[in-house]
Amino acid sequence: MNGLAPASRISKTSRFPAHPIAGLAGTSFKHEHLHAILGDGPKDGFFEVHAENYMGAGGPPHDALARIRRDYPVSLHGVCMSIGGPRPLDKVHLGRFKALVDRYEPALVSEHLAWSTHDTTYYNDLLPLPYTPATVSRVADHIDELQETIGRPILLENPSTYVLFAESTMSETDFIGALVQRTGCGLLLDVNNVFVSATNHGYSALSYLADFPLAHVGEIHLAGHAEQEDDEGDLLLIDSHDGPVADAVWKLFDIVIGQCGPLPTLIEWDSAIPDWPVLKAEAAAAQTILDHHGDSHQVFGKAHAAG
Repeated sequence: MNGLAPASRISKTSRFPAHPIAGLAGTSFKHEHLHAILGDGPKDGFFEVHAENYMGAGGPPHDALARIRRDYPVSLHGVCMSIGGPRPLDKVHLGRFKALVDRYEPALVSEHLAWSTHDTTYYNDLLPLPYTPATVSRVADHIDELQETIGRPILLENPSTYVLFAESTMSETDFIGALVQRTGCGLLLDVNNVFVSATNHGYSALSYLADFPLAHVGEIHLAGHAEQEDDEGDLLLIDSHDGPVADAVWKLFDIVIGQCGPLPTLIEWDSAIPDWPVLKAEAAAAQTILDHHGDSHQVFGKAHAAG
């Protein structure tokens, strides 16, 4: 198991003010929202960015992100590390990722359980992988390398999937649990991904969550999905990030937070970007649920201590 200390224990001089993130709802940061966000003035919350959008040396993207980072905690979300791929991690990409972590001191750092490269080909998709002991070893080695490079644990996100592998010998939740035990990484629970995959493959989202290692979750993602039909005319959900969170996903989120207590929760919205008030309202809805269960957990804790 990786012996890295949590980021909060790493002693160094910070370039930015310390902003708490525990129990807060945040949103994806989109540059078109910058002036509206700044016009609101500093609020509780946080913003998440895709690491690959900031791997240039400077320019407007970094100027915008630095302005946000001064007033808010930031979550850095990688999408192209190809942690699940068969080949070694790209050292150049890994170095750029580390540079971003050092530059912006994100409160949370995450990547996907997926692969997206093969030889010199880069795919614009997060592709699934078979769940076997051999795959656990390969993915664990990649997670260890990433964590050692950046000097802190990452959160690994559960995927949305559209196919299953006949050679898989482990459930997805057992596979993820094995990675946590091998590497010491935390988890990013994407509740929309759970609902999408459960619908596509015909299993219970609640049963999946009952088996998920919730004690290791450090962040939650919520997003919208699109409904399509597969070749046989059956319902197929796509993790599209282009609309509001569905009612069924809100219900699952409420169940998770009721069990785990308030966790940093991110509203993802990556295409068909709405005006800032729309995205802010989604985050406010998440915050209402977080606050409700935060109060409930505090009351329970006081009653338990009194007993």
